[in-house]
Amino acid sequence: MIKIEIPNPDIVITKSNQVGEQVEAPLSSEYGFTNYNKIPRDKGGIILFFNANDELLFVGKARKLRPRVKRHFEDQVSPIKLHRHEVYKIAVCVIEDPMEREIYETYIINTLHAKYNTDKVFYK
Repeated sequence: MIKIEIPNPDIVITKSNQVGEQVEAPLSSEYGFTNYNKIPRDKGGIILFFNANDELLFVGKARKLRPRVKRHFEDQVSPIKLHRHEVYKIAVCVIEDPMEREIYETYIINTLHAKYNTDKVFYK
């Protein structure tokens, strides 16, 4: 039996209320996330989206984390495009190996029952 541990997030950013003047990234700040600079630009890993009740909404993987997180809030094809307003917290785990990213993504989806992941679901 293979033992898999869910990695601890390396970076966690939470939604913040916009006070004062508008920031440079109007699309991103519209959903309350303006501190993307904490997320590494050229590292790969796993992205976990949580709501205010700390329930897992969606799990994704990326070769380049920061651009992928931003695209989830800007794309029209993102799996969470209809649920962006629910996202309160984004956790990022830096995992460079593509095979490990794939394994962790599938494991987290099925262990924590990600609400909006439809692929790779074995628990239904």
